[in-house]
Order: sequence, then structure tokens, then C-alpha cells
Amino acid sequence: MSSENRSEIILKNLVQLYVRDGQPVGSTKLANNADISVSSATIRNVMADLESKGLIVSPHTSAGRIPTAKGYRLFVDSFVRAAPLNRRTIASLQEQFIDESDPDILIKKASKALSKMTEFAGVVMIPNQNVATFKQIEFMPLSGNRVVSILVTEDGRVQNRIITLSRDYDQVELVEAANYFNELHSGSSLSDVRSKLIDDIQEDNEEMHRITKNAMDIAKKALVDEDEGKADVMLSGEQKLLDVPDLCQIETLQKLFNVFKTKQDLLDLLDRSMKTEGVNIYIGEESGYGSLDDCSIVTKTYEAEGEILGTLGVIGPTRMVYSNVVSVVDVTAKLLSNALKR
Repeated sequence: MSSENRSEIILKNLVQLYVRDGQPVGSTKLANNADISVSSATIRNVMADLESKGLIVSPHTSAGRIPTAKGYRLFVDSFVRAAPLNRRTIASLQEQFIDESDPDILIKKASKALSKMTEFAGVVMIPNQNVATFKQIEFMPLSGNRVVSILVTEDGRVQNRIITLSRDYDQVELVEAANYFNELHSGSSLSDVRSKLIDDIQEDNEEMHRITKNAMDIAKKALVDEDEGKADVMLSGEQKLLDVPDLCQIETLQKLFNVFKTKQDLLDLLDRSMKTEGVNIYIGEESGYGSLDDCSIVTKTYEAEGEILGTLGVIGPTRMVYSNVVSVVDVTAKLLSNALKR
């Protein structure tokens, strides 16, 4: 056995033992492993070399060592393969998506399933509505100048919004405005619709036809907003991280839950993941955000009709069974994608 192979095998076993037991691993424990056929003295020399390379570290005066983020990365790249899920687990995941077509409900179920299956936090990026295709809009009068706008996109999502207009509109005017707007924009992306609205609003409204002017005025209130169409995230099971020993430090939890509250760092990370294929694993500082240095995030994109809609994943400690989490994330992404096609 070459010294390089010996180092890899010792690192592999050290990571596996640490993930299983949560305790620093010493040379004696490694020497008792059947995969390692060298003396404790040799193992100690190899461990010293691994430590000098920044792959393992001693957390205190104990002779045992634990993997660093760099060590986990080498372990993941060299040894982690998706562990096949058993039939029971797959069936349990599939049940979450049966007989459901509402995209918002499916996304919520996906985040809950990810958390339930891993005992960590499940996260799903809610698609940016600007990339959705506009199907139709309806306007329903309320009291005074208030109107309910009902926006429907081609992927089946429905968004209701109460808007306040500059004057009263009767039912006939609202139906005329909706019909005109639907005929003009149905099939266009919401991004294009909003851009066209902004351009039209800048024209001389006095010269517009009455129905056209009404449609533009009402649709502007319903669709043009600085926060409208921005992506968001659905989180489930954050509280489960309170029970993870590796994350139990108050400062660590405060930083982590601040990320969950503001969501922006998560959105940026999930958005970055949309640009890569397959399952992605961010270990510790690889995320690029200090608040997530003690975590690993496993992600994969989901899609519908060949179009990538967003990213889903699991947030947990760096000490996790990566092969299991990778499988759960992979299968859930496929099930959500299939469900969104219905």
C-alpha cells in the first residue's frame, strides 16, 4: 500500500468514525479497524502528516483528531457516493407529492420532506415570479377604491393581492380592463409584462383609449412593485438544528438563525447553485458566508418542462452522513420536478 493510499484510507476511516460517534478519533481506535493493517505508531505518523496539511485537527488536549472542512472536502470528493434509499423511504417521499398540483403547496411539502428525512433543516428556493409565464389576471371590486387582483401563471400559481386605486371602478370596467390586459399579454413572461407596463405608464395617458388606460392603471398597481417577483425561500425544520450538538453554541445558533431570518445569504447561495449541475455540497466556509461556517449545505436544482425553477437542499452540521443526505436531496428534487409537470 502506497503512503498516499494509506493516508486516504486513514482519513476515510477517521471521518466515518467521527461522523458516527461524534468523538475525536485516536490512533488506537483506527488501528482496530479492519481496513487499516498498520501499527498505531504508523497511524500516528500519518495523522501528524494529515494535520500538517490541514485535513484534521485536535479540538483540545486529547490525542484524538477530528476532520476540518478541508478534510471533509477530500473525503466527500474521494469517497462519498449517493447511498440508495430503501423502498420505504422512497415511498414516504413519494407520498408527499401524490394528488397535488399547487406549486406553492408542493414546494412547502418538499421542504418539510427534506427536513423529516434528514432531521436537519430543509430549504426550497421559491421561483422568482419574473421568470414565470403570465396566463391571466382578474380584478374583483371591494369596498371603496379597493380591488382584489388575482394573478395566475402558466405553472398554476395563483397570487391574490389587495390594491387601492385612485378612484372607484365598477365591475364592467374591471372586467374590460382584465380582458384587454389578458389578450395583450397572455403567454409573455412576467418580467416582460412588467417592463412593458413601465414603458406604457411613461406615455401620455390622456391620449390612450379609456379601456387601455384603465387596464394600465390597474395592472400597474397589481404587478409593478419593487418587491414583486423577487425570489424567496421556504424553510422547514430549523428548530431541529437546536438539537445538533455540533451547533449548540449560543453564538453559532444566533448567527445561523439570523441567516434564516434575513434569508438573503441563503438566497444568494441557492441562486449560485442554480448555475451548476448535479448535487452540490458546500462545507463550512465554502459557502462564502461566515454565519454558515459550522454548517454544510447540500443542494440540487429542480425544474419543470425543462426549465430550471430553483434550488432545494438541506442545511446541517459539517458532521453529517453525506451519502444519505445527498440521496434524499437528489430524489426529492426529482420528485418535485415530476410533480410540477402535472
